[in-house]
Amino acid sequence: MIAQIAVGAIVCFVGYAYVAIRPPPPKTCGSPGGPSLTSPRVKLDDGRHLAYKEKGVAKEEAKYKIIVCHGFDDSKDFNLPISQELINEFGIYILSFDRAGYGESDPNPKRSVKSDAFDIQELADKLHLGSKFYLVGISMGAYPVYGCLKYIPHRLSGAALVVPFVNFWWKCFPPKLSKEALGTLPLLDQWTFRVARYAPWLVNWWMTQKWFTSLSIMHGKLDIFAPSDLEIIRQLSASPREGQEKVRQQGVHECLHRDLIVGFGRWGFDPTDIVNPFTNDEGCVHIWQGDEDNFIPKKLSRYLSEKLAWIQYHEVLDAGHFLIYNQTNCEAIFKSLLLCNNT
Repeated sequence: MIAQIAVGAIVCFVGYAYVAIRPPPPKTCGSPGGPSLTSPRVKLDDGRHLAYKEKGVAKEEAKYKIIVCHGFDDSKDFNLPISQELINEFGIYILSFDRAGYGESDPNPKRSVKSDAFDIQELADKLHLGSKFYLVGISMGAYPVYGCLKYIPHRLSGAALVVPFVNFWWKCFPPKLSKEALGTLPLLDQWTFRVARYAPWLVNWWMTQKWFTSLSIMHGKLDIFAPSDLEIIRQLSASPREGQEKVRQQGVHECLHRDLIVGFGRWGFDPTDIVNPFTNDEGCVHIWQGDEDNFIPKKLSRYLSEKLAWIQYHEVLDAGHFLIYNQTNCEAIFKSLLLCNNT
């Protein structure tokens, strides 16, 4: 009798574990029962679609064509505070897109740093942006920019990594430095990143269980934000952004969870393995870091900029993780990217 109860308990536990660990199938946009399609999309060669949004002057008339990669839990519909006057003065065309699994872009179960880089290249080609373009990557959206610098550097006119994502397990970091930097984050955030690194198969359960907070930013915990971030959050909350409800509509695993799995996974290279793509000074790469950013430890961004002397490092005083949503900072980022050889 006891043996039968034990076997039954084990079977129930295994069944629960299988269901909890296994992510649900995505609700693909345009599929039966899935979210509706409201944005223009391009069809990639592998059959997937990427949704996009255009802003600025017409691309046929643009002097500068810039692709912007959104961050974690965001989408193509973000609003950067760049003035129309600056856009017109410089002749700027801005292309934003939903990264795979976000918003209205199809999920990619094989998503990687490399696949995201080639998604960007194919998006640019499908929209006829020309042989070269500029890139801006915000927070988690910086990892596709690193991928482009590694795999398609010949397509870039310049790149800006804004409060860029860091993988605490990059081999280029001294172990003591990365350990100290990881230790500045909330304890459960640290464990979430460890799970993504060492047990990606467990991420779906870890992120959806109700026993404890898995990631502070997803549970409304504001104590990790810098004062400047809180002010920006207050301003953004006053006028909710159109399209925010679509960010996770295909399922959190295909957007948020895959970001963690890919970002903290094994890339096959470190940023210090990337070679300067602009040896003739025909373009520039920038890192923008807030000195009060509590999400991306500035000591790691500083270290990378020291090892990659060809990257121009900017540390913004009294700025946090949302520094690009300050108009002065945002316009400085774009100007420095486009005028790197004239400043």
